[in-house]
Amino acid sequence: MRAATLTAFGSPLTVHDVPDPRTGTGEVLVEVLATYVPPYAAEVFSGERRYPLEPPVIPGVGGIGRVVNVGPDATKLKKGDLVWCDSTVRARDDALTPDVTLQGWSSRGEGGAKLARYLHDGPFAELMRVPTENVYPLPAGTAADPARWSALSVHTIPYGGLLAGQLAAGETVLISGATGNLGSSAVAVAIAMGAGHVVVPGRNRAVLDLLADRFGPRVTPIELSGDEDTDRSAMAAATDGPIDMVLDLLPPQAPSSVTRAAAMTVREYGRVVLMGGVGMLGGADLALPYPWLMRNSVTVRGQWMYPRTANVGMIRLIATGALDLTPEHLTRFDLDQVNDAITHAAEHGGPFDRTVLTPLV
Repeated sequence: MRAATLTAFGSPLTVHDVPDPRTGTGEVLVEVLATYVPPYAAEVFSGERRYPLEPPVIPGVGGIGRVVNVGPDATKLKKGDLVWCDSTVRARDDALTPDVTLQGWSSRGEGGAKLARYLHDGPFAELMRVPTENVYPLPAGTAADPARWSALSVHTIPYGGLLAGQLAAGETVLISGATGNLGSSAVAVAIAMGAGHVVVPGRNRAVLDLLADRFGPRVTPIELSGDEDTDRSAMAAATDGPIDMVLDLLPPQAPSSVTRAAAMTVREYGRVVLMGGVGMLGGADLALPYPWLMRNSVTVRGQWMYPRTANVGMIRLIATGALDLTPEHLTRFDLDQVNDAITHAAEHGGPFDRTVLTPLV
């Protein structure tokens, strides 16, 4: 098969012939039809983000594919099925706190790194070996445009955060980082889940207007000034009622003060979910005040990625039309153009702007 390989951090990916993957029990071999290229892929491949990838590696983060063969333990999947391949792989020998790797992308801790050395390669290739439990059947209509469904790589992440915060229909949620790629996805997913109101703070007026135009009166944009106290007051006053939940998806470059200002708008007994990268590049700690947390009975939790069940839920939201992928803008690249795709993704990381690699085209 042909694949794009990261041979060393800071080097362009190399497209060449490599041996086909060999699958065993508990694994599925999939033809990769489409895989999303994240806007920050160039930062990962340059080494700037310091992800624990071990070159040489075929990278990527999940994808849409067609089943080539399945192991003897598969009871429903069959050859020819159109499927979503989730990159979030969990070790099978610890049900309580499993080690986790993002296949072809990242890992957590030494256990995750060990798992990544076995499930080393991702979807920037014509074929990919995937654990059986990470393969999810897609509706028949997906075949009309598999590339569009590769947005599952984006939407399932904030969906996991909204599930972690137990967002209920009719509630008000504030998305911190709403003008970014993941943040704008969180707005769309929250609306699809039935949020009554979504507060979207940011400094990019054009994106704020885009979100308001696309989703209508259920979205309230707040242009941030950069002053923590002023911005907190503006966000808190954005709706007639209280803010039930805050989801933070700010990138590593963002200062912790922006996250703190958003978090402290939540109501008494409210929930705050942290999914972004704040602090990963250093800087001041988040430093939420102890008395405020305690006296207001606020729940704060972190969430990395999402539970397995989120894949099924997200597929249903899209299949039923609750989350409409039609307005999203796709730019497609074949495998030989992988380095062009990475550059394009870095320059087009705005809301609902998807760069997609199609290895078999």
